[in-house]
Amino acid sequence: MDLQEVRNKAREKMKGCHVCPQCNGKACIGMIPGFGGLRTGRSFMRNVEALQEYGLVMRSMSGVDDPDTTVTILGKTLSMPVLLAPVGGIVLNAKVDGDPAEVEQAYDEAVTQAALEAGTLCFTGDSGAPYMYASGIASCQKRPGIVIPTIKPRSNDQIIEKAHQAEEAGAFAVASDIDAATLINMRIFGQPVGPKSASDIAEIVQAIQLPFIVKGVMSAEEAVACAEAGAKGIVVSNHGGRVLDGMAGTADVLPDIAAAVKGRITIFVDGGVRHGEDILKMLALGADAVLIGRPAAVAAVGGGAEGVKLLLDTLKRQLMDAMMITGTHDLAHVPANIVRKL
Repeated sequence: MDLQEVRNKAREKMKGCHVCPQCNGKACIGMIPGFGGLRTGRSFMRNVEALQEYGLVMRSMSGVDDPDTTVTILGKTLSMPVLLAPVGGIVLNAKVDGDPAEVEQAYDEAVTQAALEAGTLCFTGDSGAPYMYASGIASCQKRPGIVIPTIKPRSNDQIIEKAHQAEEAGAFAVASDIDAATLINMRIFGQPVGPKSASDIAEIVQAIQLPFIVKGVMSAEEAVACAEAGAKGIVVSNHGGRVLDGMAGTADVLPDIAAAVKGRITIFVDGGVRHGEDILKMLALGADAVLIGRPAAVAAVGGGAEGVKLLLDTLKRQLMDAMMITGTHDLAHVPANIVRKL
């Protein structure tokens, strides 16, 4: 199996994604449910464009020939700074045939098993139907210490209840994608969600034992608020351009966020990361690790755990090549001067 076979198989099975040669949001404008961007798709497209506006600077005379891709995230050593993003509602969004609960479980099994084999971590999703969160919890029980269940911005009591389920299942951490406060898919299910304040985050942090990660931070001010509220990590994310049109890209705001909280809180970022070079760019801009969403979903639908592991191995090899050419020996301190705004 190679990645092209995986993509071909995914294209046959998915009606919510065109599996384009370049995943840039242009062919899936407004496809929600589906994997597209909201309305004009500009937020999705901007994520890709913003990252492409940075170029890597070669330093191939540095003598780096065996770069170290390992990173330590919240005390755990990972083989690479690449985690799998939370993707839920596979039948709803990918529009594949099958029983929704069975398809969801098969997806979560694929991504969590691939993360385990690749030596990294996997976020799992949540949505309106109860089986969507339960599916991730079931995979968490099978692979303790690997999964980060992600909870929609429900009431604080509901988030705390679900976080306790994650604790009992052996989760590595728990997250909430607070940027899903206006998500169309939650409205379809009639599930109440809404914005979260710093005091909400502090209340949740104090009520649970696991590290709490806030996904959906796009400003330095809110990154600082999350750190002060006790969150252990943030994900710089605009929800893949699926919650608001006309947003800044994640690479647009990442440097300011890193300047405000680097070293105080773990900084993850998603949005437009497609290749190993993109991973290194995001780290040079201030991230500690990246999340991969749509490409991982395509790999899981098209190739199961084997397909996702193949994707992760490919990204790791590409990252090593980028590190060698830019003279980056390890990822503990990625020099900011290996990227330049084009």
